[in-house]
Amino acid sequence: MHQNPVETIAAETGLSTAQVQAVADLLDQDASIPFIARYRKEATGSLDEVAVTSIRDRLKQIGALERRREAIINSLAKQEKLTPELETAIMAAGDMAVLEDIYLPHRPKRRTRATMAREKGLEPLAQKIFAQQGDDPVRLAAGFLDPGRGVATVEAALAGARDIMAEQISEDADARARLRRLFGEKGLVRSTVARGQEEKGAKYRDYFNWQEPVAAIPSHRLLAMRRGEKEDILNLTIAPDAGAAVALLEEMFVKSSGPDGRQVALAAADSYKRLLSRSLETEIRLDCKEKADAVAIGVFAANLRKLLMAPPLGARRVMGIDPGFRTGCKVVCLNRQGKLLHHETVNPHTSEKKRQDAAQKIRELCARFSIEAVAVGNGTAGRETEAFVRRLVTEGVQVVMVSESGASIYSASEAARREFPDLDLTFRGAVSIARRLMDPLSELVKIDPKSIGVGQYQHDVDQDALKRALDDVVVSCVNAVGVDVNRASAALLAYVSGLGPRLAQNIVSHRDAHGAFRTRAELKGVPRLGPKAFEQAAGFLRIVDGDNPLDASAVHPESYRVVAAMAADLGCRVADLMTDAALRQRIDVGSYVSDTVGLPTLRDIVSELAKPGRDPRQRFEPFAFADDVREIGDLKPGMRLPGIVTNVTAFGAFVDVGVHQDGLVHISELADRFVTDPAAVVSVGQKVTVRVLQVEPERRRIALSMKPGSGAREKSPRRRSAAKAAPQKPKSPPVPFNNPFIELLQDRKPK
Repeated sequence: MHQNPVETIAAETGLSTAQVQAVADLLDQDASIPFIARYRKEATGSLDEVAVTSIRDRLKQIGALERRREAIINSLAKQEKLTPELETAIMAAGDMAVLEDIYLPHRPKRRTRATMAREKGLEPLAQKIFAQQGDDPVRLAAGFLDPGRGVATVEAALAGARDIMAEQISEDADARARLRRLFGEKGLVRSTVARGQEEKGAKYRDYFNWQEPVAAIPSHRLLAMRRGEKEDILNLTIAPDAGAAVALLEEMFVKSSGPDGRQVALAAADSYKRLLSRSLETEIRLDCKEKADAVAIGVFAANLRKLLMAPPLGARRVMGIDPGFRTGCKVVCLNRQGKLLHHETVNPHTSEKKRQDAAQKIRELCARFSIEAVAVGNGTAGRETEAFVRRLVTEGVQVVMVSESGASIYSASEAARREFPDLDLTFRGAVSIARRLMDPLSELVKIDPKSIGVGQYQHDVDQDALKRALDDVVVSCVNAVGVDVNRASAALLAYVSGLGPRLAQNIVSHRDAHGAFRTRAELKGVPRLGPKAFEQAAGFLRIVDGDNPLDASAVHPESYRVVAAMAADLGCRVADLMTDAALRQRIDVGSYVSDTVGLPTLRDIVSELAKPGRDPRQRFEPFAFADDVREIGDLKPGMRLPGIVTNVTAFGAFVDVGVHQDGLVHISELADRFVTDPAAVVSVGQKVTVRVLQVEPERRRIALSMKPGSGAREKSPRRRSAAKAAPQKPKSPPVPFNNPFIELLQDRKPK
């Protein structure tokens, strides 16, 4: 009998059933993952977000299995085929493949060759031959001749019997399970070029004649080949050696070396070629695709987290510039709260007169609005505009290149139109660029994560699974940082635990109508924000300079009474606990343990009192590209340049060196040591130094290396000999410039 889902997950994860049950119960109450991980540690045994997420996802998988199990039982009951033995087998099935194998012989099906053979009365013949008791199949078949039903010859009768046996073999659960293992362990992924597509599919030329074990193929390679197949450039198959597969079936079903055994062997070969190979290839393709999707989605999610958690400049008066040559540069000035104060266009790249006018205007605006930093978009004319502005600003004003990925999508969004109904799209983009410098998280949540450009084959993976994973990342990041309820946009508030778009808009409307919130308790006056939503959201919402100092911290309102008791016992105010470390050291945490508050929460409270509302993101550090390198034509092999990692994939990392085209650091060039996972070496937003290996300006291809020095460090003769004698770890295959790994990622950075 199948296990209870909680017991199943506990057994799989090594967690206690109490922990898993607590998470399941909280999820049933619509508790968010950040809330469970942060504020319900006593119930879950301090499980983190990763563990809670895995339990949630596994519960969904088991739920889908249970729904399918129930549907199958209902179908069999309606067909009057449900026996106690069959029901026991169905209830014991531990995964979907096994469950479907059990159901397969009983599933209503269209008319097959076996069905038609049965209609001709050949079922008994098939069973007699399949029993392999030494009877002569020809003699047996002679007794089943019936010209009126289309069985005019012995061969026709034997062919029909083989059709029945072939279908019976194809529906055998054990045979399918063993072949499934063979496909997974010994299957080969083979791709060939489709007829007449050699020229059209040039970017897939590496796969015109390619094969690789399915058990070892990297996700990005499989997704590249699948895309080539979808575009009708490649023919793709996944299967083991056919001889090995047929031999496996013969071992299982052929029990005689006589004529009856030879008929069963023919049926087994036909079963594999006509039925099982297609069915199991479909299964293995789906399974491989699911695994490849999981890897690609994991890469995307990790990159997105790094991007969202990029260090913010903070509340500064910022000038944002969306650069351009012919149409000019769109300039906006924002105050420290990100409010638009001024916008206009300057033209520093068209003529000397306009260049001088633009310089005067930039200086004037910087002085007029006391600008503290300038954010320049990294698109067309970005480097030229950055250099132009750097010569104009006074000392102390930072000039920072900011990624424009997704800016145009935000500019045309409903959120942008609502905030700036009368502002031109390009100026909205400049505002977004400036705000990204101030607080990347607050601005990037306004954009569909898929438009930010840090994915790997993002258009080829399961879009629903991708959306769920990326939404999880955004929710996790927003709640980890916390949200200033009096400054946040509705787009940012929507990701706070327990809220969503409607309540977020209600909070903003209430704030606009009644002024800033002074306490978290005032949130209860927001329309439709009930007790459950307040419980979920309150700890992640911050009220800076409000009436209660705890409202600016991550201490949940349900724990305020505990903090008040701590202060009373020490004869001080709550505010004193937040400023005096000596007072906090006198707190005896264990004395405040109760039925509802345990040590994990109490330790979190004391930690939060030490750094109330602490931003977990790193400190902002300015970065500048090499001044003398602005176009791809400026690059020369051997150059060492500063760069920023813009995307991490399974086969390497893309790095922006300031020439409007990212270069690729292949996995083999990330370090002097063998690297299996690029994410273990680099991350999105990381500042690195790279060496130019190769440049193809006409194809906009740049190969880079992060290995120190000129590659491998120089060794003494003794060291060199030792290194030569040492066993070498396998190297990843190189990624040539004509490889679809590069070609197909060119759509990854929409502006």
